[in-house]
Amino acid sequence: MIRKSGSGDWLSWIDSSQRTDLYAAAAGTVSAIGGLSAIAISIYTAANGERLRAVRQHHQISLRRSWRSLLQGTALVCILLLAALGLDRNNDPLSARFIFEFAMIFAALRFARLIWLFDRMMSVSDADATEPAPVATPTRDPDWLRRRQNTP
Repeated sequence: MIRKSGSGDWLSWIDSSQRTDLYAAAAGTVSAIGGLSAIAISIYTAANGERLRAVRQHHQISLRRSWRSLLQGTALVCILLLAALGLDRNNDPLSARFIFEFAMIFAALRFARLIWLFDRMMSVSDADATEPAPVATPTRDPDWLRRRQNTP
């Protein structure tokens, strides 16, 4: 549709060598952000507040699935970007730039989800860290008077 209409192809104005540089830079950036998601996972697993333990207990399967999906999405985007890098030639007869565009849109959606999930987990962790520890309520000891008077 884009080739027939002649509009909407925003990467056609740069030559192949510039596009491949763009693909390589995007792959590096996506990989770096994927590494940051691994840091988010380690923060999640290292935190041990009461709220975070409750979140892990009740939502461990969906959280694990979400983190795994985000990492797999990052890997898929990197593979697509590297494929576009390898397929792009002069005049781009294979339309590899569309692979790049799809990969970047997909990455933007995944990173928005990553930021949302990371923010939710950090807010739970922060709530655990900033709230003072509960004060133990004293228990009633029926023998306190006898002990105080040192009588058996």
